[in-house]
Amino acid sequence: MNNFNNGSKIDPQKLNGLLNAVSKKIGVPADKLRSELEAGKFDSALSAMSGSDAARFRQAVNNPKLIEKMMSAPQAKALYKKLSGEKD
Repeated sequence: MNNFNNGSKIDPQKLNGLLNAVSKKIGVPADKLRSELEAGKFDSALSAMSGSDAARFRQAVNNPKLIEKMMSAPQAKALYKKLSGEKD
């Protein structure tokens, strides 16, 4: 349940912390946000973004090469390691 469809496990406590932080930032209950993300929906998150940010997000989601490029960035790798509890 905590893998968001990528086959990797993320530490549940860290995931809950992240969801709670995002929830407070965008004003959406954490459990609703979790349900939407697990279903591949981003409605609540998108509604809290500015029009230009939402457009950029949609563009990224619809462009697998752009997502791959973003996920290969050192910052993204470090965040993933921190959330998943993976050691160097």
